[in-house]
Amino acid sequence: MNEIFSNLAEMTAFGSISWGTVLMWIIAFVLLYLGIKKQYEPLLLVPIGFGVLLANLPLAGLGIVDNSLVQSADGSYMNLLDIASKYGIMNFLYYALIKTGLLPPIIFMGVGALTDFGPMLRNLKLSLFGGAAQLGIFSVLIIAVMVGFNMKEAASLAIIGGADGPTAIYTTIKLAPHLLGPIAIAAYSYMALVPVIIPLVANLLMSKKEFQIHMKKMDKQFPPKHEIKHLKTVKIVFPIVLGLVVAVFVPSAAPLVGMLLFGNLVKEIGANTSRLADAASGPIMNTATIFLGLTVGATMTSEVFLSPQTLGIIVGGFLAFAISVAGGILAVKVYNMFSKKKINPLVGATGLSAVPMASRVANEMALKYDKSNHILQYCMASNVSGVIGSAVAAGVLISFLG
Repeated sequence: MNEIFSNLAEMTAFGSISWGTVLMWIIAFVLLYLGIKKQYEPLLLVPIGFGVLLANLPLAGLGIVDNSLVQSADGSYMNLLDIASKYGIMNFLYYALIKTGLLPPIIFMGVGALTDFGPMLRNLKLSLFGGAAQLGIFSVLIIAVMVGFNMKEAASLAIIGGADGPTAIYTTIKLAPHLLGPIAIAAYSYMALVPVIIPLVANLLMSKKEFQIHMKKMDKQFPPKHEIKHLKTVKIVFPIVLGLVVAVFVPSAAPLVGMLLFGNLVKEIGANTSRLADAASGPIMNTATIFLGLTVGATMTSEVFLSPQTLGIIVGGFLAFAISVAGGILAVKVYNMFSKKKINPLVGATGLSAVPMASRVANEMALKYDKSNHILQYCMASNVSGVIGSAVAAGVLISFLG
């Protein structure tokens, strides 16, 4: 009888549960709570949270193994079938879809098919603030190096300031894959906290008078001198031309920006390619998001997450995010010093890549001060340009450090 009970005990995983395991379960539950109950980026936080849970099920073998176990001395990797056989399905998916850098560009294609560049093209001046909002990336890059991260790790941490999950993942895969789990979770968590971070920074840097700047009244007082007459044609030509320019000047950004612009192109062409746009923004993007979330979450074993380096990533990621928001706001404030036509600094706060959440948050803040001050379309001009800006910034970092 004792032998039977002993065998039953060995069948279970109770003896393998540690305090680190329990803590990772708590982290997984927090991510799931934020995604399910609070509805913060549920399409991403739910798969990531469940991936963290799977990775920390004792004896289940669902966590992503260390890179050294699947890579030989000459730098070559094991056959994918051998990885699947020896280390299980999650490792097969990770090394086939994530390690190769496949999924982030696929998701960008879907984002492009959902993006309307119209507000940006109608307000090209506002798109410049999307560039100013990348300040957090390069500021935190310097800070991270100063506190002990190497250049590649610092760049992967700093890209969180672009507020773009796929871009952060793609950059980290290329530069510091051992930090993928903490950086991905920090990036998506802060994206989910956009409704908290943007108001926090804006209230610190903006006056009541600046919150009340009425964009539509400014347009009436200072009407634009030039208007796009054939916007439909411009919206079709734009992704083609921009794709060529980016590919020539920053080739490393082409995988992300190119797929983003292709998805946008098939959307803008219209009925003839609507099936392609629907597929890119629907089944393809949804499938990619599932596998991305689960596999990224599965990298978060207790050995990886419970380290001082992870704490540095969490703090540095928040700092990068906050500085990016502040950079956009300050750029608008400087512009307003030299222009009669004032711009609401909240437009600069949305120069992040968190589309369209950042624009909605800024619009709601403006409406609190003036119920007629709808600035959503102006914010989208800066917001959409931030998507391109963060991808280009990532390409620059990969070019220099990859």
